Amino acid sequence: MDFFYTDNELKLLKAKDEKMALLISQCGKITREVEQDPFVALVTSIIGQQVSNKAALTIFTKLKGIMFDQQVRPEYIILLSLEEIKACGMSMKKAENIFLLAKAFIEKKLIPEKWHIMQDKEIIQELIQLKGIGQWSAEMFLIFCLQRKNILSYGDFGIKKGLCLLYGLENISKKDFLYYQEKFSPFGSLASFYLWELANGKIFINSNG
Repeated sequence: MDFFYTDNELKLLKAKDEKMALLISQCGKITREVEQDPFVALVTSIIGQQVSNKAALTIFTKLKGIMFDQQVRPEYIILLSLEEIKACGMSMKKAENIFLLAKAFIEKKLIPEKWHIMQDKEIIQELIQLKGIGQWSAEMFLIFCLQRKNILSYGDFGIKKGLCLLYGLENISKKDFLYYQEKFSPFGSLASFYLWELANGKIFINSNG
């Protein structure tokens, strides 16, 4: 499933800034895949830290392979030993964090069903209490699982790089970042898609024009 947003929302974002409008026009509509299962999304977030996407996929595939019916679910994870989880190709620390995550779901310390009525900051505060989930990971979860539309992460190198490229800056201060965060609101996540595209060299734009 792809992140859902409307043409009108994109039009409203374009109206906020000329350079962003130009970037959007050059890129066209961007599709980004989301993981709808909150537990799976958080597990893959933990697995993916400090490893390549290819390595993370290999580890997750191995983890799926030892699950009942190949479904990564909290009730199946807690039946495994830490050594069994680690043997899928991850560190013991990651294995422990995944086990504790499963336990938090089982014990209802995390209740995904209530997240739809919670504010972004409230969900982030809840998630960062978990071992292995920091501010950036929580923000990416809001985008790529819950499809929250106003996340522009200060902790994301690609977004900062994209802003510098778009506006011809050598670097970006926290004050300037907050300015753009407010400027793109309430469509920060959509702006993020285009800034990542620019940072990854998939599109080029004349920042001095």
